[in-house]
Amino acid sequence: MSQADETQTETVSEDGVIESVSGPVVTATDLDARMNDVVYVGDEGLMGEVIEIEGNLTTIQVYEETSGVGPGEPVENTGEPLSVDLGPGMLDSIYDGVQRPLDVLEDKMGTAFLDRGVDAPGIDLEKQWEFEPEVEEGDEVEPGDVVGTVPETVTIDHKVMVPPDYEGGEVTAIESGEFTVEETVVELSSGEEIQMHQEWPVRQARPAENKETPTEPLVTGQRVQDGLFPLAKGGTAAIPGPFGSGKTVTQQQLAKWSDADIVVYIGCGERGNEMTEVIEDFPELPDPQTGNPLMARTCLIANTSNMPVAARESCIYTGITIAEYYRDMGYDVALMADSTSRWAEAMREISSRLEEMPGEEGYPAYLAARLSEFYERAGRFELINGDEGTISVVGAVSPPGGDFSEPVTQNTLRIVKTFWALDADLAERRHFPSINWNESYSLYKDQLDPWWTSEIASDWAEVRQWAVDVLDEEDELQEIVQLVGKDALPEDQQLTLEVARYLREAWLQQNALHDVDTYCEPEKTYRMLTAIKTFNDEAFDALEAGVPVEEIQDVDAAPRLNRMGTSEDWEAFIDEIEADLEEQLRALY
Repeated sequence: MSQADETQTETVSEDGVIESVSGPVVTATDLDARMNDVVYVGDEGLMGEVIEIEGNLTTIQVYEETSGVGPGEPVENTGEPLSVDLGPGMLDSIYDGVQRPLDVLEDKMGTAFLDRGVDAPGIDLEKQWEFEPEVEEGDEVEPGDVVGTVPETVTIDHKVMVPPDYEGGEVTAIESGEFTVEETVVELSSGEEIQMHQEWPVRQARPAENKETPTEPLVTGQRVQDGLFPLAKGGTAAIPGPFGSGKTVTQQQLAKWSDADIVVYIGCGERGNEMTEVIEDFPELPDPQTGNPLMARTCLIANTSNMPVAARESCIYTGITIAEYYRDMGYDVALMADSTSRWAEAMREISSRLEEMPGEEGYPAYLAARLSEFYERAGRFELINGDEGTISVVGAVSPPGGDFSEPVTQNTLRIVKTFWALDADLAERRHFPSINWNESYSLYKDQLDPWWTSEIASDWAEVRQWAVDVLDEEDELQEIVQLVGKDALPEDQQLTLEVARYLREAWLQQNALHDVDTYCEPEKTYRMLTAIKTFNDEAFDALEAGVPVEEIQDVDAAPRLNRMGTSEDWEAFIDEIEADLEEQLRALY
């Protein structure tokens, strides 16, 4: 029953009384509460959270629109912190910032616009799931141990675990069959009963035994990211960029094609039409790993720009807590937060209403600490049951006017180890993804190179470094070209510019809307790069033999390099190009 429904049948216990209302910030008196307790505010029972206690005054941030709420109305304290419902049914679901299922509420309300005070549990408490035990009576289990599995979707088996705050003990009763999430499936000698349903406070990280160094890449299927600026499984990345530079599309590409087991996508304060695109696209997209619908391994959290600002502040924590729960099952989870700037703006608005001392550009002084707390929950973890799981976090940043020196971008850069800088100039030239290769970096390269070398190609690091050197040289030469023109350069430098052009157009550009080019496996990323290097090596050999640079540039095979990404039979196509390049260029001398 929703809180609004309850107020119609019984009087809310007047634990406290509203004294003042300022937007989403409400002040109450005589409320017996602790920090971060969830409360229900006003006659309509609007959900809120205690954020400040001073004497008899308690300050609450309300997760819903507060118009019409006035002094004298009651405030009821639940005595519990803001928590999420964890259990089977979270995948293939769409939630708001405080884990209310939007599709369930839409059915309940009969409209996409939700009334205030409505509520619903995060997972279906009535649905029955097929529970298959993994342990037997007499087995000893500890916190974090898997006691059974449930086929949550066609792609993912949900692992039912001993909650981390349990003692554990000997299994005294367990049976297979169909159960709701609130029914007991395992009984322990300690008297504890295990259900498929857990709750966990969102602002508290779930426990793990150890945080380890990531050694395996999160394969994204995007050449510029896998090839030049890789992200580790368990790593952190930021995608800053001005309006229209492609942050959302880049994150959606990562959500669609990265080789994570589970994807948690948080639309945090973004435009509703962008989130609508995600909600409409994802259910129809096939998963490249399994062929099943992509939503079968995806959980969406939608808190668009027209939703209450306080819920935007909490949606990041809701998402990372859900990600930690699947990490505890041993899965590799990728979390996309779009965008952390809107989250920071929500913090700034609430902080200003609390009349806290502002920091740089009006953001609260604790902005850096909050960002750190969030990104620190990513990582490769040894779990409390001895298994291993990872959370990779990719946060989009929307700096006003594309100014990377603003506080959110700068504080994020101090924390994350991969930086994909989006460039408005590249976007205007229709170069997508518009990741600026001169400003971006990855600090995971060295620890990931052994994986690339053993799994993809023994000379992966050398070939990548060659590409980086060519692009760096092109950047220096472009300054000279703008002064004196390309024709004034020596022929070897003109040829370097030609090779760099193919690196940019054939390799770094990738068409997210093309059926073939939207995803590029690592082997193809490597082979495309070596094909351009073949052109480079053969072209410079011809130049040294006295062939004019114009003749080298005019060989028929070279322009076909631009079609490598869109070729379905790419292996044969690249083999053919390399053979033709060698034949045609050697024929010139």
